[in-house]
Amino acid sequence: MNILTQKVALALGSNIGNAAETFALACKLLQSNGFNVTAMAPIITTAPVDCPPGTPDFANSALTGTFDGSAEELLNLTQSIEVELGRPQQHGFHESRTLDMDIIIFGRQIIHTPRLTVPHPAARQRMFVLEPLAQIAPDWIFPDSGMTVSQAYCLLQERS
Repeated sequence: MNILTQKVALALGSNIGNAAETFALACKLLQSNGFNVTAMAPIITTAPVDCPPGTPDFANSALTGTFDGSAEELLNLTQSIEVELGRPQQHGFHESRTLDMDIIIFGRQIIHTPRLTVPHPAARQRMFVLEPLAQIAPDWIFPDSGMTVSQAYCLLQERS
């Protein structure tokens, strides 16, 4: 593995269209742009969180892989894929979408920029992120807390 290569976890969400097809296309586009997908979690269906009444349920998954670029380069890539697969470039935070991809973990990096915070600041409070991620990367560590994905998942389950 290249010295710059980072182990990355992404969360995927969709509540418009065929999520399985969209997620598969997103994986292909990621792979053709330098992201090596190593695992993808089964899709789960979850109720919308902090969305307007009547918002359709979401399909959620997670994937792991490696990436040789920077977190900012990966953010640019994921956002371009979201747009390519039907998400408007300008969109409301809680609007329905064909695809939402969030960088959850980027190696052991802790990043705080105006565009990007990694680890994702809400990941450890979101069952729809932790449940699929725990299936494929239970021992991965959130570098800001030292907690593993499975520890965060179990803690959130206890609180629910």
